Amino acid sequence: MKKLFIVAIVITLAATFYLLGFDQYLSLQGLKDSQQQINQLNEQQPVLVALAFLALYVLVTALSIPGAVILTLAAGAFFGVVWGTIIVSFASSIGATIAFLVARYLFKESAQKRFASKLQAINQGIEKEGAFYLFSLRLVPLFPFFMINLIMGLTPIRTFTFYWVSQVGMLAGTIVYVNAGTQLAQLDSLAGILSLPLLLSFILLGVFPIIAKKITEQIQLKKVYAKWQKPSKFDRNIVVIGGGAAGLVSSYIGATVKAKVSLVEAHKMGGDCLNYGCVPSKALIKSAKIAQQIRNASDYGLDLDRDQLQSIPFSFKAVMQRVHNAIVQIEPHDSVERYRNLGVDVICGYAKIIDPWTVEIKLDTGEIQQLTTRSIIIAAGSKPRIPDIEGLQETGYLTSDTLWEALAQYEKIPQKMILLGGGPIGCELAQSFSRLGATVIQVEKHSRLLRQEDPEVSQIAHESLTASGVEVLTEHRALRCETKDGTKYLIVEYQGTERALAYDVLICAVGREARLSGYGLEELGVNTAETVVTNQYLQTVFPNIYAAGDVAGPFQFTHSAAHQAWYAAVNALFSPFKKFKADYRVIPRSTFLDPEIARVGLNEQEAKVQNIDYHVTRFEMSELDRAIVDGATKGFVKVLTVPGKDKILGVTIVSEQASELLAEYVLAMKHNLGLNKILGTIHTYPTMSEANKYAAGVWKKAHAPQRILNLLEKFHRYRRS
Repeated sequence: MKKLFIVAIVITLAATFYLLGFDQYLSLQGLKDSQQQINQLNEQQPVLVALAFLALYVLVTALSIPGAVILTLAAGAFFGVVWGTIIVSFASSIGATIAFLVARYLFKESAQKRFASKLQAINQGIEKEGAFYLFSLRLVPLFPFFMINLIMGLTPIRTFTFYWVSQVGMLAGTIVYVNAGTQLAQLDSLAGILSLPLLLSFILLGVFPIIAKKITEQIQLKKVYAKWQKPSKFDRNIVVIGGGAAGLVSSYIGATVKAKVSLVEAHKMGGDCLNYGCVPSKALIKSAKIAQQIRNASDYGLDLDRDQLQSIPFSFKAVMQRVHNAIVQIEPHDSVERYRNLGVDVICGYAKIIDPWTVEIKLDTGEIQQLTTRSIIIAAGSKPRIPDIEGLQETGYLTSDTLWEALAQYEKIPQKMILLGGGPIGCELAQSFSRLGATVIQVEKHSRLLRQEDPEVSQIAHESLTASGVEVLTEHRALRCETKDGTKYLIVEYQGTERALAYDVLICAVGREARLSGYGLEELGVNTAETVVTNQYLQTVFPNIYAAGDVAGPFQFTHSAAHQAWYAAVNALFSPFKKFKADYRVIPRSTFLDPEIARVGLNEQEAKVQNIDYHVTRFEMSELDRAIVDGATKGFVKVLTVPGKDKILGVTIVSEQASELLAEYVLAMKHNLGLNKILGTIHTYPTMSEANKYAAGVWKKAHAPQRILNLLEKFHRYRRS
């Protein structure tokens, strides 16, 4: 009602303006006809005329009525250059700010909701450099100022910033027009003012801030690099620090385009994913899933002794050997030999950045090698975060990095295991070890598991883990570790009460943190918080030093590390001639529980936090033929779309093979394909991927054009008659 009231006031004021005939003064001829009369009145009551003129100018600009140019000329004709400029400068800025505030109040919220994804980049730019953008626009009268007022009202720019930048930015144009107004009698048309040379001058004024910005950036760069002497030539085009996903992809791209690239790795090629993360964990998950399926053989019509199946004999050592065999089989893909054959100079050693163009490498042989390079890419990855728990170091613990070697020595699986952490790593390991016969307790200090997912997804994960035999303890805070009578205990606190949990093995899976120390970043002055701080091009404070992967964030996925590596490598090789902003719009993620949990884009809790309107389409896997015959009916496909449209905002899938099903939606979102396109795609029957098509069908049914269907019903009734 408040917004409707304001709209009514604006319409009433605009209508009154025209009804009272004030619009006659907003043409050049009307202004010239009334010039003598107004001049006489101005001589008699100069203050009153000036105030009335200021009020009229504010009203015209606030209501976005065409005519501000004519009024600016009038200011010169009636008040002269100095006073005319002062009056117009303040009146135009005040009126523009009122129009800005009205547009903000009436339309900002709805515009931000409706066009959230498109406005995200604009909002970020405005928050960072809004004053610069506005100033450039104000200097060029070719841009209608009333449109600038309304559009800026939809952005997050501060009101005071809008006012003062408008005041300063419009001053040059105001002086030109006010001065022209002093010669009103000689003007036959506005073309007399807007000559080609004058327009070019205004355009140059608009370009000037951009040029000034570039000059300022160059001055800042000179300050950044002032401490160091840049080499006259370089040994390498790129030196990459770290042989994980980001480092391997960066090196590969550089070598492919015939750049001279050195890749420095201190430990194992392939990084965390190959050696400690994705590969070994998925091999373990597969073995655990097979064990669970054997126990559930009767569910598939296999009449076997259930009691015997519950204690199936197996060698845990053989399971862990299979995990290591998987690593060995994949190792050649990431090996030193392969990358050297691709043209990458792979160096085994520890790298430290000495200056922005020099990397010092302590080789495995003990020798020291220095390389000069035009660009550096930091791809040092991450390491497990170790919680600050009293007694943890003394009693001992494992992490997702160390458990593979440590547990490979066990003939039988440790009977009592505690998993600290309720994120993807903790959940996957807890379910797998429980299915392999351990008694597993999972401890999570927050109220639910997988907090980045919707609550219903967290609940399914909780139920799945419990069904696999895991004792899930949420809202339990780990206090300390201690040993009594040769038994290790984790003491946890829940609602003020302490509880002792006995264990043989404790695994910390409370997240990972970027590897930031030991690479010379502190000495160099590279900004680090929880990660290496970079801009949109993945550049650090030194534009020739880039970061990609876990060390840069914001995601800790192998596929996002490889994605960032492309931008880092291309920008490092071709900047300043060409560079690309890293694109994080469509980043998929999966948690490999049973059932799997996969997502891309927004989920409901994120949409609510970001105040984005959405429509939910849901298809239950229990309705899918293939899921029924496979006994995999647990889960759903949930799609968030723009209300009234088939544009996909995000997808969450809980199902067997959810991570595989998600790929279709990743492709659709990347290339702006809606649910209608998925509905029109043939899917093989019977497959799990049909769930995607059926979800699109559910959306289509909910958005069926009822009016057209009613007309068709009448048409077919007519044809039957």
